[in-house]
Amino acid sequence: MKVKVGIINVTGYIGMEVARLLYGHPKVQLASITGRSLVGQKLGEVLPHLADIDLTIEKELGDVSLVFSALPHKESAEAIVQALDRGIKVIDISADFRLKDARDYKKWYEFVHPAPQLLDEAVYGLVELNRPKIARSRLVANPGCYPTSAILALAPAIKEGLIEPDIVIDSKSGVSGAGRTLSLKVHFAEANENVSAYALEGHRHLPEIVQELSRLNAKLKPAVTFVPHLVPMSRGILSTCYAKLAKANVDVVKRYRDFYRGEPFVRVVDTPPQTKQTLGTNLCLIYPTVDSRTGRLIVVSCIDNLVKGGAGQAVQNMNLMLGFAETTALEGLAVYP
Repeated sequence: MKVKVGIINVTGYIGMEVARLLYGHPKVQLASITGRSLVGQKLGEVLPHLADIDLTIEKELGDVSLVFSALPHKESAEAIVQALDRGIKVIDISADFRLKDARDYKKWYEFVHPAPQLLDEAVYGLVELNRPKIARSRLVANPGCYPTSAILALAPAIKEGLIEPDIVIDSKSGVSGAGRTLSLKVHFAEANENVSAYALEGHRHLPEIVQELSRLNAKLKPAVTFVPHLVPMSRGILSTCYAKLAKANVDVVKRYRDFYRGEPFVRVVDTPPQTKQTLGTNLCLIYPTVDSRTGRLIVVSCIDNLVKGGAGQAVQNMNLMLGFAETTALEGLAVYP
């Protein structure tokens, strides 16, 4: 018998991508979907590319064993408390349970957290670093898209003390990372044929990046400069990370390959990766190299922000939480070009 799962707020980019991936999952049934303003409509009427999923958008979540919450921050936390009270396992795709200090939500997200008692319990859902904890958890905080690309790029270097704490992360994202809500910056005439940096005063994903990198090595206190950019494409994130090497004559490629050996969705590649090489997949492609002139480590990583940076990672977490092989329904090849 298939496990019944649900999606809260299926009509956002991540919610609809979760639905697409679950449609091909052999061991779960997408049994309940909700939407904030489209209650009563068939999913296929709202999202024609999902017409083969014969479900109606509901106001309240139905009878399920696990749910993906794709609501905006704060709203997600409120819905998750209700789901947990019903004994439902939860994967939160918002930022509401990623940070461990409740005060950070006031600073970075401008709200008082409604369930601070759950922050310690929530497991950060980056499988490559937290696999055993995720498998035992009832509440998983799905990582942000930028943090996924940056943390996976830097984790081996920080864990093994290969770099100095001063780190620069330069990330470029497609416009789907901004969600479906209309805004001037993602208007076609504004975003097309244009590249722009933003949030230089501090992006909301910065504390998440620092928190998780800090947990990898207690002796290294990372000082992170993070600059995100918007580029005129629909999907993809390319992050280039820079840090001074703390050790000379280190074979960083070997260290990276040893660190990620056996990981199904992280590949240490021989040439700098491109975002199209990950399109539609749950892969993270990583290219580490050393600038011999400056003694600086340079790591390039690529992901699809809606898959490994969102829905695919969420399904990977679900597979672990439900005892399935974590690659189930996630082994498709990239769409190219």
